[in-house]
Amino acid sequence: MNNLVENRYEFVLLFDVKDGNPNGDPDAGNLPRIDPETGHGLVTDVCLKRKVRNYVQLVNSSTEGYDIFIKEKAILNNLIDQAHEVKEVKTKEKGEKTEAARIYMCRNYYDVRTFGAVMSTGKNAGQVRGPVQLTFSRSIEPIVPLEHSITRMAVATEAEAEKQQGDNRTMGRKFTVPYALYRCHGFVSAPFAAQTGFSEEDLELFWESLLNMFEHDRSAARGEMATRKLVVFKHNSRMGNAPAHQLFNLVKVGRIDDASGPPRAFSDYEVKMDETAIPSGVSIENRG
Repeated sequence: MNNLVENRYEFVLLFDVKDGNPNGDPDAGNLPRIDPETGHGLVTDVCLKRKVRNYVQLVNSSTEGYDIFIKEKAILNNLIDQAHEVKEVKTKEKGEKTEAARIYMCRNYYDVRTFGAVMSTGKNAGQVRGPVQLTFSRSIEPIVPLEHSITRMAVATEAEAEKQQGDNRTMGRKFTVPYALYRCHGFVSAPFAAQTGFSEEDLELFWESLLNMFEHDRSAARGEMATRKLVVFKHNSRMGNAPAHQLFNLVKVGRIDDASGPPRAFSDYEVKMDETAIPSGVSIENRG
């Protein structure tokens, strides 16, 4: 890839959910993830990376170099083995094959050169530490997960129909959050971008994915999720000009002054930023 990313970035992503389950916890019966000590809602980094992968796969599925390595029903060892069969890897000496396979995987799979991957299984393509990393997202305020009873009027088998003796209803449970605004922090490393071939074009696609990933992820559990704001801090150097936590502290999210009762919309919040305190060598890009 040409035009490699040469600047360090940090970003703050705000997204919300209304009457949905943004990230179910399989260890808790698919209840929305929650911090048990504070009651704040959580969304894992893996959850958001999955949505970015899905978006890239939708918009760039036929573009060379933008395939997705971690995708549904993909047999990862088969993909790694395929890398070892291409000429540029196959012709290498034994000690050089792993590195050649790693380079091939970075060049051909967007998520590998973006987020990294462990590819030391199968024929071995090494490990890649990606330049883009995300934190867990945390809700601005504590959430109250709701549990709803639902019914299904149909049945799956004749035996089930006979067992119910004319009453075809089967009961189920559904979990939602009435409303929550979540905050995620992220990082882009220029030195790691050089190692994976992560380019400026890749970065633009990543920003686009963060802004649009929920628009193509609708389901009964996630009908109303949206990216509300994306604040990007750009350093004018590869290594950075200020600590990440100092930049994150500049973005303040809180309830509007006249808000009362539990939040039920993004308009119940306001986002403030002290631009006079931005360190020298750092600029802000508001992308949403």
